[in-house]
Amino acid sequence: MTPPAKASPAIAAFLAMMAAERGAAANTLDAYRRDLLAAEALAGDLVTADADALAVLAQHWADLAASSLARRMSALRQFIAFCLDEGLRADDPSAALARPRTRRPLPRLLDHQEVERLLGTAEDEARAGTPEGIRLLALVEMLYGSGLRATELVSLPVASLPRDVPMIAITGKGGQQRLVPVSSRALAALQRWLAVRPGGSRHLFPSPRGGHLTRVRLFQLLRDLAVRADLDPAKVSPHVLRHAFATHLLEGGADLRVLQTLLGHADIATTEIYTHVDAAHLVALVNARHPLRDANADHRRTSGDGAGH
Repeated sequence: MTPPAKASPAIAAFLAMMAAERGAAANTLDAYRRDLLAAEALAGDLVTADADALAVLAQHWADLAASSLARRMSALRQFIAFCLDEGLRADDPSAALARPRTRRPLPRLLDHQEVERLLGTAEDEARAGTPEGIRLLALVEMLYGSGLRATELVSLPVASLPRDVPMIAITGKGGQQRLVPVSSRALAALQRWLAVRPGGSRHLFPSPRGGHLTRVRLFQLLRDLAVRADLDPAKVSPHVLRHAFATHLLEGGADLRVLQTLLGHADIATTEIYTHVDAAHLVALVNARHPLRDANADHRRTSGDGAGH
């Protein structure tokens, strides 16, 4: 059975909500539309489909790659949640949806000490006062301090720099725009770079050959810096620093929805790959911040006093 060519009113309303409220990019909306239409072709009207109908999808999609299955299931879960919020259905059959057994591969991760070593080396070299060293420090501070994609960083125009507030305007994938906070360290590094940056270009990081610094050149600069910082260069890249930014924020207690906004992810399922924080840290976080922590401590002290009598 081939998917219907036209989306139902409920799917159309869902896609309109994703575009208006969540800023989903056009390619994301197209993917969701295809996924939902394919699901309807197999399970029937998704607004009324029950758990048995949704379970059929797992059989038909069993041979899909884990990443493709995860995307389809994410689209279905979000659509069902939308229907519940809009009062289009009263039950939630999403528990019947399949869950991929494997997670999408995680990028390499730098721990706090390795990031400090990389930044420290860049800072030491910037003190020499060369434009190249000062530029590299600004690049590294922005990658780790704001979680930018490589393309977003190298293509920044000078006009996007913060003025009244420490925020920078980013145009990400699909032309979606977002505001990203800039750390005080990154701001200081940017100010140092502006003082020595060559003029005549609208780009913050211009290339001597015209245009802006390329992603490939940024990658090379980071690998070379890693060698000088006595780090494995295979572990260091623009995306690894973006990943470190996300992971370290989560370790510090950042909310996943906030992180989704900072990273510019249209789908929170993409952001969820960053939740692989150390289990011991999670246990410590729960123990430190759980609202019953003080009550449990009082109970243990009371029990201990009672045992001693």
